[in-house]
Amino acid sequence: MKQRIITAVVAAAIFLPIIIFGETPFIILMYLIASISLYEALKMRGQWIFTIPGLLSLALLWVFLIPTETIGIIADFGYSKIELAFLAVLLFLTYTVATKNRFNYDDVAYSLLSVLYVGIGFYYFMEIRLEEGVQFVFYALFIIWATDSGAYFIGRAMGKKKLWPEISPNKTIEGFVGGIVCAVIVGVIMTFFTDLEMSIPKLVIVTAILSVFGQVGDLVESALKRHYKVKDSGHLLPGHGGMLDRFDSLLFVLPLLHFLL
Repeated sequence: MKQRIITAVVAAAIFLPIIIFGETPFIILMYLIASISLYEALKMRGQWIFTIPGLLSLALLWVFLIPTETIGIIADFGYSKIELAFLAVLLFLTYTVATKNRFNYDDVAYSLLSVLYVGIGFYYFMEIRLEEGVQFVFYALFIIWATDSGAYFIGRAMGKKKLWPEISPNKTIEGFVGGIVCAVIVGVIMTFFTDLEMSIPKLVIVTAILSVFGQVGDLVESALKRHYKVKDSGHLLPGHGGMLDRFDSLLFVLPLLHFLL
């Protein structure tokens, strides 16, 4: 626990000022974290980033992440993101032939889905920060932290019924509900300190939805790790695992927040 707290404090001291500042340093940070997360996702299956398909996945991720406000970078070349994605699919499939199926159709599917899994979340991280404002980023972060903390402590104190033991044996239904309640309380408290442009009833509903899907995001990554028989996605963050372990909830919460806004 001590190591987890130290890592969290150091990470917050580095990341939060950049999130507050925004602009180019924030975009660079998102690209860096998303790239590491993709590396971890591919590694779980035994696919490496420093290979032809790995680098192609990384290039596709970088294109996918281009914020709306700078989309002209690729528009100047006469192509859309969708067209470049289609080109990447064709190159992936061509590579299966070149390797005589050592890199096969399943590998192509996993690579493309990993790009989408990581890319969608971090793309909307940037969109919300750059378009909607920093207050919504902190709202999402506090909701996730409140959900995680509430689920952990209430689950330990009151948890009896397992939520989904095949996926995550330690999570309980009581903790799941407790996480939602804590998230709603924190969300309401935030309205006293920042303008979230939502009425209290809407805020409660939106917060509850985000809390539920934040926990679903955590379960999705747990299912992925269990399938590939790995304990953590990486070891970059002592006491926390990898980047994907820390951002799994955000990958679900931020796109949903954007749609709900």
